[in-house]
Amino acid sequence: MKLHELSPAEGSVRDSYRKGRGPGSGNGKTAGKGHKGQNARSGGGVRPGFEGGQIPLYRKLPKRGFYNKFGKCYAIVNVDALNIFEDGAVVDEAALLSYGLIDDVCDGVKVLGRGELSKNLTVKAQIFSATAKEKIEAKGGKTEVI
Repeated sequence: MKLHELSPAEGSVRDSYRKGRGPGSGNGKTAGKGHKGQNARSGGGVRPGFEGGQIPLYRKLPKRGFYNKFGKCYAIVNVDALNIFEDGAVVDEAALLSYGLIDDVCDGVKVLGRGELSKNLTVKAQIFSATAKEKIEAKGGKTEVI
């Protein structure tokens, strides 16, 4: 195949539509805009969402909540999920990702205290809840804040 042999797919290219080029074009004179009025003028038409002066829908609906651009998003792991690790293992972000306990690290990992822990583990995370810290240290493990 050579460069001069390339051509677009059949039916994918159409001739450009030339408005206002006489009556033979089928779209001459008013160029499909009808007679007079706001939409016939150059630059005419109304902005998106304008409903003719009636209060638009986006103003009728109540505002709800807000997005905190300074807020942190943590990947959550509960203590009972840590039982899949071997006794004495070091549990960090990489280990949690490899075992599929979290999908994404986000702004860090937060360990919560749901369930019971049966292993002695060293857990490294950004945040620990009080009960999670208590349960990990009760089994002889360590909690390290990264």
